Amino acid sequence: MIDLDARDLPARDAYRLMIGIIVPRAIAFVSTISRDGTLNLAPFSFFTGVGSNPPMLCISMIYRDGEPKDSLRNIIDTGEFVVNSVSYELGERMNLTSGEYAADIDEFDLSGLTPVPSLKVKPPRVAESPTSLECVLHQVVTVGNAPKQVGIVIGEIVQFRIREDLYDNGRVNPHTLDAIGRMAGDSYSTTHEIFEMKRPK
Repeated sequence: MIDLDARDLPARDAYRLMIGIIVPRAIAFVSTISRDGTLNLAPFSFFTGVGSNPPMLCISMIYRDGEPKDSLRNIIDTGEFVVNSVSYELGERMNLTSGEYAADIDEFDLSGLTPVPSLKVKPPRVAESPTSLECVLHQVVTVGNAPKQVGIVIGEIVQFRIREDLYDNGRVNPHTLDAIGRMAGDSYSTTHEIFEMKRPK
């Protein structure tokens, strides 16, 4: 075994270890809208569910030079966002949106993805995504050291939107969803290989 004291590691080294160990990571493909109406679409892989009563999720969003990046700024300003899922067929277009773009760039246009109205929030959902979670902001918890601190966005899901062929007796069929996950570096994983293990009673 190799032992590394986490408190002695530079942040970049700790990050590299984390993204190699915490795998695969679900991708939150987050759509937001700015105060002036500019659409934003960006993927985040430090993302998970929090609880179900009410249904809540959280996403980690890194600051740039001590300032919130576009998605986080839009969420703070408007209190709303949508988490869209990324199927295998959307992978390349999702990746296009992950670049460092100016705040006035519309990643929907850039990626060729289609914004369509949400039911309960102002930011649009991605028409091509098999599922979308419309969310309202519950809280942003800022952690870490400047200038690269992290805003942990905690959101309440107020609307589930699920493609009809995925919905099966109150559940989402993972085979049909065909989601991809983030691994280390530029690597991704698929969910083609799914197996079951029953929990002990």
